[in-house]
Amino acid sequence: MSNYLKLVNFELNRFIKLYMVLIGVTIVSQLVGAVLVSRRYLKDVNQAIYEDGMSQSSFIEQFGQFSFYDFGMSLWFVGPIALSIVVLLIYVFFIWYRDWFAKNTFIYRLLTLPTARLNVYLSKATTIFLMVLGLVALQLILIPIESRVLEWMVPLDFRNDLSLDQIIEQLHVMSVLIPQSILQFIRNFGIGFMSVFIVFTAILLERSFKWKGILLGILYGAFTIGLYVLPGVLESLISPGYFYQSEKFFIAIAMVVIISSLSIWLGRLLLKYKVTV
Repeated sequence: MSNYLKLVNFELNRFIKLYMVLIGVTIVSQLVGAVLVSRRYLKDVNQAIYEDGMSQSSFIEQFGQFSFYDFGMSLWFVGPIALSIVVLLIYVFFIWYRDWFAKNTFIYRLLTLPTARLNVYLSKATTIFLMVLGLVALQLILIPIESRVLEWMVPLDFRNDLSLDQIIEQLHVMSVLIPQSILQFIRNFGIGFMSVFIVFTAILLERSFKWKGILLGILYGAFTIGLYVLPGVLESLISPGYFYQSEKFFIAIAMVVIISSLSIWLGRLLLKYKVTV
């Protein structure tokens, strides 16, 4: 266990500089955006009421009150989230290929450490998971702060205050990243973790069998995706609506566990028998 934790700490330290950049970009972009978007709304208010002579009630009836949703749909809010997602998706591949193509082929040094090779696989997956959770936690901290900034900027009469639950519910990206129930959390992050394991194992197939491994990796990805959606396909073909929502949830979790276990098992075999040092 200590070796596994050391590997996790090692992987986190390797990414920490870029990770801090993502955090900084998210904080600056969203806080600055909250001010700029609210000021733009106030500019429209001033122009309509004080220049065009529109009444306050008419303006609100025509354009609506300002809420966090208006800011949440702006590039200032969505942009850094999208950037973080793209960077982490790239890092899912980079976390392995960097070790193979870095100077002195660092992967072989990792695999000769006095620890089970599976720990290398799991530590990399854990690193990805922790970084995702860290960015989600950051967003949970930022949203209340940004809501308060909007309250300071926009007068009460022109503002529609939303609770944290309402913000998450209205913004689709937030409802995915911040599930409102433990069951949704298990499902969403279970699927995400399963996807990481699938990609990791596909990468090891490519590293183990070279050009043939590319095809094997693609086939493995297609197989696991097909396996995950199989229960839903069978239900739609045999008897649509046969399963209750609760049953669909547990079937999905079961498929996540099966596919994740299969990916970890296959990854372990590849690291143990195909990747030589």
